[in-house]
Amino acid sequence: MNRELGSKELYMRLLRHVRPYWGTFVLTLLSMVILAATEPAMPALVKPLLDGSFVRKDPTTIRIMPLLLVLLFLVRGLSSYGSTVGLNWVATKVVMDLRGRMFAKLISLPNQFYDNNPSGTLISKLVYDVNQVTSAATSVVIVIVRDSLTVVGLLAWMFYLNWKLSLIFFIVVPTVGLVVKIISKRLRRLSRSLQYSMGDMTHVLEEAIGAHRVVKVFGGQEYEMSRFHKAINWVRRYNMKVTTTSAANVPVVQLIAVIALAIIVYMALLESSMDKITVGGFVSFFGAMAMLFSPIKKLTNINEQLQKGLAAAESIFNLVDEESEPDGGSRHLGRARGRLTFDAVAFRYPNADSDALRGIDLDIQPGETVALVGQSGSGKSTLVSLIPRFYRPTAGRILLDGLDLEELALADLRSNLALVSQDVVLFNDTIAANIAYGMLQDTPEEKIIAAAKAAHVMEFVEALPEGLQSVIGENGARLSGGQRQRLAIARALLKDAPLLILDEATSALDNESERQIQEALETVKQGRTTLIIAHRLSTIQNADRIVVMEQGQIREIGAHDALLARNGIYKRLHDMQFAQQTEKPLEQHADAHRR
Repeated sequence: MNRELGSKELYMRLLRHVRPYWGTFVLTLLSMVILAATEPAMPALVKPLLDGSFVRKDPTTIRIMPLLLVLLFLVRGLSSYGSTVGLNWVATKVVMDLRGRMFAKLISLPNQFYDNNPSGTLISKLVYDVNQVTSAATSVVIVIVRDSLTVVGLLAWMFYLNWKLSLIFFIVVPTVGLVVKIISKRLRRLSRSLQYSMGDMTHVLEEAIGAHRVVKVFGGQEYEMSRFHKAINWVRRYNMKVTTTSAANVPVVQLIAVIALAIIVYMALLESSMDKITVGGFVSFFGAMAMLFSPIKKLTNINEQLQKGLAAAESIFNLVDEESEPDGGSRHLGRARGRLTFDAVAFRYPNADSDALRGIDLDIQPGETVALVGQSGSGKSTLVSLIPRFYRPTAGRILLDGLDLEELALADLRSNLALVSQDVVLFNDTIAANIAYGMLQDTPEEKIIAAAKAAHVMEFVEALPEGLQSVIGENGARLSGGQRQRLAIARALLKDAPLLILDEATSALDNESERQIQEALETVKQGRTTLIIAHRLSTIQNADRIVVMEQGQIREIGAHDALLARNGIYKRLHDMQFAQQTEKPLEQHADAHRR
């Protein structure tokens, strides 16, 4: 869901996030108003200072003016400090809230969103884009409020001194506004492109770091350098486009302003020569006019940060507005018995030409162990992905204990599931925290130890100096593949759910570890409905039923011996694996003989 929002709509929506901190924000704005009011006070003091002290020699003016100057700068200092600190406090709070909302949205989005969006791009939104909003929420607000009021105040004082001369400034305002509008559109477009290129750079960087071993083994360094160089070059190019556009903005606006200034100076000198303006009035008018340059320059320069911030806000709100994972179910389920029914289920991935699943009819009884086998791409993993509602069937329905999964609240459904997948996901935390994860985090240590023993985790944990409190690194980098998989199995065991899904759960284990895990799984499967996806057919021979899938359809169902006797697809898969297993020892023997 992406739509282009107007600048006003974006900024107003951004400011709505300031509401919780409106008290501090109002005080900050008040400080800015006071600071802006002190700007025209400077030239306003110059007139009585010159006319009263140097021309009329007034003793009262001579005594009061130094005190007024000190007081003026004291007020300026306090208001400047208050506005800067206050607005930055509000801005960092807003950014923190936005990051919190974005993260909450990310963990609630459906699988399809992650299929379509690289994680590097999403990380860039939380890191880079939000920082751009910080500028829009701090320095932009400071400049817009303070310097706009300063310009208005100085122009008002100039108007008071000589309205005819001041009118010239108002003539150039529409011209300046047109220039700023044209440049603003280009800056917004370039800022949006810059954010996309930052996302691409982060994506390439994340992939290279995550796959550093593959890069080294397959000599991919030059290829990855080429990809990264291309990404960072686009970032550089867009940064330069933004810089050149913004840099052109300032001299054009200043040239227009200085032309008006030159005309005003000329006319003021003429009036001074005809004694139509006093020395103090002339210096005060000229001083106010000179002081206009600084706030006008800041207002012109701020356009770059404003457009970057608005483009970033657009990116952020597009993410926040994404539809969360659908959870329309309202029926609640306690602990399920575990009967799982697939009724004419079909599924097609978005933009795919054909169905990944079609005509799936399967009734699994409570406590039954069902294995799904078939060649890669036959639909096994897709089928089990429908059970936790990672994806939704495009036709048919799935029932749990007679209730349509669509009618169940997601939390209730998933509380009855435990999953161990081939791609083990662990966190850079302790072993105990990885076993007792999420809703299990308050589990007593003795139960964690029991699950760890059942999954044969304690065998390697006891050798670690800190035991269960050992930190395992990013995705368990300090553990072997088999150890990581045992941790995932221990997590599933601890959850003690009535539905257990094992997607190649023993694929990373050696033969001895696999035997031990199989024994543990035989124990844990008691009283649970278990679905097992396995390529190694030796691991599922004891399943109550084996479902053979091919091209998204169920081709055969039965027990191991019955399927072998049928002499069909399962028999062919079994014979292929048996032939491969017998060839390996023969090859190893031949190699040893040659040596």
